[in-house]
Amino acid sequence: MKLIFTTLLAVLSIYSVKAQIKPLALGAPIPKTEIRMKDVSGKLVSLSDVRTPNGLLVMFSCNTCPYVEKNQSRTRAIGSLAAEKGIGFIVLNSNEGSRDSEDSFKDMQQYARAQQYAWPYAIDSKNELADAFGASRTPECFLFDANGKLVYHGAIDDNPADLTKIKRKHLEEALLEVAEGKEVSVKQSRSIGCSIKRKT
Repeated sequence: MKLIFTTLLAVLSIYSVKAQIKPLALGAPIPKTEIRMKDVSGKLVSLSDVRTPNGLLVMFSCNTCPYVEKNQSRTRAIGSLAAEKGIGFIVLNSNEGSRDSEDSFKDMQQYARAQQYAWPYAIDSKNELADAFGASRTPECFLFDANGKLVYHGAIDDNPADLTKIKRKHLEEALLEVAEGKEVSVKQSRSIGCSIKRKT
């Protein structure tokens, strides 16, 4: 009986900690910049490696979420724009709860090839980065300026479900503003997608 109670307490503690995770505040510095993560290339990479003097874009994503799939052409466009503007870009897969299935390293490699990723796609082991960022969805984006401060957090645009009904491309506008040294006009938007599968 004591063992059952102790186990239950441990599980409840994990859920309590996860429930307390809050999104990174606007203006906050890039967290966990030196953690080395395994990229689909097999190499280890950190946010510090990817960051450029112009800024850094971090996108939490995965292989299977329908919203990620609907946003793939937009993700490629954003990746190209970030490269054009000299802003570092990395995609992180934090789905620790699905590592033995569709979000395994092998599946990530196949997915990155199929989607023609030209940027790092890395494993966020034990959700360490997702927890530090307070990320909860896929896709979910965090854009940092040249000073390493968070200037935009949220969705790629205002209609993740339907490409034909987009009225504002939040992330594209934010990238352009950062590249021009301007203040980001829309700093936050609501991320709509699948929940990150944290391992409990």
